[in-house]
Amino acid sequence: MKGFLVLEDGTILEGEVFGAPSEVLGEVVFTTGMTGYQESLTDPSYCGQILVSSYPLIGNYGVNNFDDQSGQVQVWGYVVKEKCDFPSHRETEKTLDEFLRQGGVPAICGIDTRSLIRKIRTAGTMKGGLGTGDPNELLDRVRDMMHPEESNLVSRVSISRITEYPERHRRKVAVFDCGVKAGIMSELRKRFRVVQVPYNATAEIVRALEPDGICITNGPGNPAHPEILGTTVTTLAKLKDDFPMMGICLGNQLLGLMLGAKTYKLKFGHRGLNQPVRFEGRVFITSQNHGFAVDAASAEDAGLEVTFLNLNDGTVEGMQHTELPIFSVQFHPEARPGPQDTTFLFDRFARMLEGA
Repeated sequence: MKGFLVLEDGTILEGEVFGAPSEVLGEVVFTTGMTGYQESLTDPSYCGQILVSSYPLIGNYGVNNFDDQSGQVQVWGYVVKEKCDFPSHRETEKTLDEFLRQGGVPAICGIDTRSLIRKIRTAGTMKGGLGTGDPNELLDRVRDMMHPEESNLVSRVSISRITEYPERHRRKVAVFDCGVKAGIMSELRKRFRVVQVPYNATAEIVRALEPDGICITNGPGNPAHPEILGTTVTTLAKLKDDFPMMGICLGNQLLGLMLGAKTYKLKFGHRGLNQPVRFEGRVFITSQNHGFAVDAASAEDAGLEVTFLNLNDGTVEGMQHTELPIFSVQFHPEARPGPQDTTFLFDRFARMLEGA
């Protein structure tokens, strides 16, 4: 069936729709990963977004039963140049089309994704719409829509009640779930007794759990959204003097805000498996998915030392407090594009807790 992808600047692209037969509006972003589409599609940090894959053929190894990063497809729409209807892999359980259809998410193929991504790199991410109706009417709806990040996207993907996991390790960690990926939970559960708490848990609730440390996870949207500042950031400020903390992705930005730093939106974000980051004289290739960053000058003013630096654009990729046992990274140390280059950061957090 013929369908359209439209952008707020008036661009109308025609293609063939697949996945769920529905219309969707969102922020159009792109990822540069050659593989990992299943992990990306189920990453809660993509909530609110229509994702474009730069790699031209998507779906060739199908979808399996174990690489999901959450319990559902999280992107609001998906755009590819070519989809594969006949995947070849011993662990394939369904096609990309079946996966998106079951997840209720519309997609479109036959789009010149190279040209589209060049446009986004030049103009920045834009509001967009994907559907089968009149493209001009769809464009009107896109231009009138509220930007997804103006709403509290974290509230859509965070856990609703406290969940404690069965592992009996020496140290307990309270995990502020802002849209946590399964890979992060897996790495934490290898090392700690994990208690997962909603993003808006109060300081009193967290203290009652008697954790040894606190982890703040990845998630979607603007870290400086008023509802996030009034809940997660405010709570962390009340806890910072009493607990070691580790932040990942959105957690990096929230810890920065909590300590007085500022965040800003990147032109087109970092999304993919190939972002080079320098740390202690070495370069690591990292997996990333974020559209905001911490301002380096304001971080230093807030008592933070910038420890990780993105070699593509010089943005902050990680920080540590000069006095308190608090550190954070902007990338995903659990995602292993190296394949295990930066999982040592979870071990550093474990050692930090042992010394607390």
